[in-house]
Amino acid sequence: MPPRTAVFFHAHPDDEALLTAGTMAMLAAEGHRVVLVVATAGERGLAEIGPGEELRETRLKELYESAALLGCARVECLGYGDSGLSPKGGVAEERPDNAFIDADTEAAARALAAILEEEKADLLSIYDPAGGYGHPDHVQVHRVGKRAAQIAGTPIVLEATVNRDPLVRLLRMAGRVYKFPPEFDVRTFESAYSASDTITHRVNVRRYARQKRASMEAHASQASGGDSDRTLAVMLKVPGPLYRLVFGTEWFVRRDLPPGTRLTHPFDPWPK
Repeated sequence: MPPRTAVFFHAHPDDEALLTAGTMAMLAAEGHRVVLVVATAGERGLAEIGPGEELRETRLKELYESAALLGCARVECLGYGDSGLSPKGGVAEERPDNAFIDADTEAAARALAAILEEEKADLLSIYDPAGGYGHPDHVQVHRVGKRAAQIAGTPIVLEATVNRDPLVRLLRMAGRVYKFPPEFDVRTFESAYSASDTITHRVNVRRYARQKRASMEAHASQASGGDSDRTLAVMLKVPGPLYRLVFGTEWFVRRDLPPGTRLTHPFDPWPK
């Protein structure tokens, strides 16, 4: 396969580690050019050092470390403000003036499209329409990314997601032996991410589990803070062999392919 360019668009630093790190490492190892773009610096995320400029600098430093571990050739931050964790970004008055969810979609799309055009990108990775679990900045990534690909004429658009069917089954089984926090409702995952029959790409990234785990570890600020165990911290407690099994597949949806398509590589041609 001749070298191509893949741009991965995420909302905050550490999102790439959770959803697409294995695929990014795989493509880089195969000789493709991998570009990582984030909309925000994640300065309103939970961390022991608290929100603000200091957290912004910390998270960007972690982003560059993660990108280097994955073999990225370029990293860009669009410079929008982190909209926060609460639904719809919380109260508008509490959001920064340049919050990503308040950004003009067309203007943000053109900023991303400029990178796609400069890179002559063959592929853009965004999120599914629900933004995975519904984070407002993730939903905005879908809208902005979809429009940017149209402007730049990027031929392949993949929506990074999770196969929710086994996830819901696993959470229900875990609920029998583990008491989730009161605010955690398994039923919310029944409409999160993507159903199995809509997923077009199942990418085996077990060979790149070491890089994926290292990418997660690079985002140390996101493994602490808050009143309970952070998602990243829990993931990093999973032993090596089990980690490769649990996190060894990454899922994508390509909307211009018919449901039921089953491909195993981002650049796989569709067998018409």
